[in-house]
Amino acid sequence: DLRIEDNPALTAGVRAGAVVAVFIWAPEEEGQYYPGRVSRWWLKNSLAHLDSSLRNLGTPLITKRSTDTLSSLFEVVKSTGATQLFFNHLYDPLSLVRDHRAKEVLTAQGITVRSFNADLLYEPWDVNDAHGRPFTTFAAFWERCLSMPYDPESPLLPPKRIIPGDASRCPSDTLLFEDELEKASNALLARAWSPGWSNANKALTTFINGPLIEYSKNRRKADSATTSLLSPHLHFGELSVKKVFHLVRIKQVLWANEGNKAGEESVNLFLKSIGLREYSRYISFNHPYSHERPLLGHLKFFPWVVNEGYFKAWRQGRTGYPLVDAGMRELWATGWLHDRIRVVV
Repeated sequence: DLRIEDNPALTAGVRAGAVVAVFIWAPEEEGQYYPGRVSRWWLKNSLAHLDSSLRNLGTPLITKRSTDTLSSLFEVVKSTGATQLFFNHLYDPLSLVRDHRAKEVLTAQGITVRSFNADLLYEPWDVNDAHGRPFTTFAAFWERCLSMPYDPESPLLPPKRIIPGDASRCPSDTLLFEDELEKASNALLARAWSPGWSNANKALTTFINGPLIEYSKNRRKADSATTSLLSPHLHFGELSVKKVFHLVRIKQVLWANEGNKAGEESVNLFLKSIGLREYSRYISFNHPYSHERPLLGHLKFFPWVVNEGYFKAWRQGRTGYPLVDAGMRELWATGWLHDRIRVVV
C-alpha cells in the first residue's frame, strides 16, 4: 500500500515506536504474473513519491531487491533490531502463502507480527450468506456488502511525524524497473498519468466534483473521459478504497437531499464498480484455483485456437477490427483500457 494515509500497518508502527519502512521487490516470486512494462514504470514512480513523503515525516523508505522475500525480510529484522512487524493483507494465492509463512517464521523467532486490512471495504471472511458460506454471484455478494450491519471503517489520517528506526546497517538496493529501450517507450506515460498517493487524492477529488454526477449517463462512452481513471491508483494502494467509499457516499447523501436522482444513481453505479473490484479479491481468496482454471467446470473444454501470429497481431492492435485495434493500441500507449472496450477486446 504505497500511501501514508489510511495505512493501518504504518499507523500501528508509528504508535508502537521507531519505524523502519521497507519495500521488498521480488518479482520472480510472482511467476507468470511478473509485472509488465507499464506496471513497473508506475511502481518506480509511486515508490519515489512514497519515499519523499516518508522522508518529510522523518524516515526514508528502505528498498530491497530479492528473489526470496522471507529471507530478505529476516535480514532486515536482524540488521535493524526490529521486535515487531506490521503489514497489510493481500488476497492472491501467492501472497497468502508467502505472508502466512512470514508470520510463522518470524513469530517463532520472537517477533510480534500483526497484519491489517488496507485494501478492501470488508475482509473476505466477513461476507457470507445466511449459512456462513461464501457467495458465488456478484449480485448477492454486493447486496450483502451494502446491507452489512456496520459501515466500512473510516479512513485513518496520515501520521504527523515518524520516529525513525536504526537502518544504518540496512542500506537500500537500487531497483531497476526498466531498461533503456523501455524508458523510451515509457516516455509518453507521464503525459497521461501522475503516479503517487497525493496525485491519487487529486484524481479522486477531480472525479467526485466533476464526472461522477454524470456517471450513470456517460460511463458507457469510451470516446471521452467519463470514468474515474482511479483503477491504477487503487491497484498500487495509493488510494484507500474506504476513503473512496465514504467520500462518494457523502456526495450521494447531498444529492439525495437535493432530489438529484441522476446523481444518486451515478453513485450507486460507481460503487458497483468498486464492488466488482472487491469481488475479484473475494473470489481469489475463496477460490484460489480460479487464477489457473475456470470457476465454471464446463469451460475447461472451451476450444481455444493456439496461433502465435494471431496473438501477436491482437497484442499490437493489428486485427483489422477497428474498435479492437484502437483499444489494444490505447492499452499499449497508456497502460489502461475503458472497461467497455476491455470486454470487446
